[in-house]
Amino acid sequence: MEQRIARARLDGGTEIAYATAGSGPFLVYVPGWLSHLELSWAWPAERGFYETLARGRTLVRYDQPGCGLSGPVDRPYTLDLELETLAAVARAAGADRFDLLGISLGAPIAAAWAAAHPDTVDRLVLYGGWVRGPEIASAAIQHHVLALVAEHWGLGSDVLADIFMPGADAGARAAFTSYQRESAPSPTARDILAMCYEVDITDALPRIAAPTLVLHRDRDRAAPLDQGRQLAAGIPGARFELLSGQAHVPYVGDVDAFARPVRRFLGLPALRRGATPTLTARQREVAALVSDGLTNREIAGRLHITERSAESHIERICARMGFRSRSQIAAWYASGG
Repeated sequence: MEQRIARARLDGGTEIAYATAGSGPFLVYVPGWLSHLELSWAWPAERGFYETLARGRTLVRYDQPGCGLSGPVDRPYTLDLELETLAAVARAAGADRFDLLGISLGAPIAAAWAAAHPDTVDRLVLYGGWVRGPEIASAAIQHHVLALVAEHWGLGSDVLADIFMPGADAGARAAFTSYQRESAPSPTARDILAMCYEVDITDALPRIAAPTLVLHRDRDRAAPLDQGRQLAAGIPGARFELLSGQAHVPYVGDVDAFARPVRRFLGLPALRRGATPTLTARQREVAALVSDGLTNREIAGRLHITERSAESHIERICARMGFRSRSQIAAWYASGG
C-alpha cells in the first residue's frame, strides 16, 4: 500500500500536508500530540497500523500546523485552530461525510468536531483521549514537563517516550524519541503539549449524535483511564471498550486488540496479516549506511560498488518498501526494520 501526499491551506495561507491511503469511504484520522507523515509511514509498526485502518477505507491523515511536512503558523495553538485544520483537510480531500478517528489529543479534537458538525460524521472512534486537560496530570507535573520540553527538547522527548510507550525495546524508544524531535521544534512541541493540558470539551459531549466507540488501555500513563471512562459516559449512547496495555500510542503493544473492535465498529471485516516486505542482504547494508547519513558516493566507496549501483539499490529499497525518501529509509532502519 502506498500513501499519496497532498496539500490543504488554512485561511491565513499556511500549507497543511495530508496523506491518503487505501480506497473506499473516507476515514479521517486526527493525530495526537505530534505528527510527521513521512517518518510515521517509514516506521514499520506505525505504518502497519495505518494500513490496517486503510483496508476498506480511504484513510486521510495530516500533519498539524508547524509539524512534519506542514507549514508554521503565527498564532496560538488552540482547539479552534485544530478544528480549522481538520476542516481544511476534509475539504481538500473531498470528504463531505466520513468516519472520524481521533487518538490522544486527537480524541477531544474529533469529539469537538463531531459535536459542531454532526452532518459530516457517520461514526466516531476515540482512543486514549480525555475530557478535561487540566485533569490528566497534576499542575506540578504539567509545569515540569512543559519546562523540560521547552528548555531541553532532547531530554524532554526521551522522558515523553517513556511515558507514551513504557516497556518498548530500546530501538523502538530511540526511534520514537528521534521521531518527536524531527516532527516539530521545541517551541512548537511545548505549545501543543500546553494545549493538551488546557483543552476542555465537557460542554461538547452531550451534542455528539454519531455512533461512538471509545477505547482506552487500562494502564495508560499519559491519559488516565478515568478520563476515558468520562469521555464515553458524556457521549449519548457511546460504547466503551477497555483494552489491556500500558502504551499510549496505539501502534505499540497489542495492535490487533485495537484493530478488531475498530474495524468491526466501522463495518469492516477482520484482517489476516500479510507477509512483511523484506530486503536482500545487500539492500540492508545500503539501508544501514543511509541511516548513518552517508551519501551515494560514500556508500559506493564503503561497499566497493559504483555510485550508480548505490543509487539503484536505494531506488529498489524505496520501491519494495513503499518509501518516498532517504529519510524514510533511515527512520525505518533505525526503528529496527
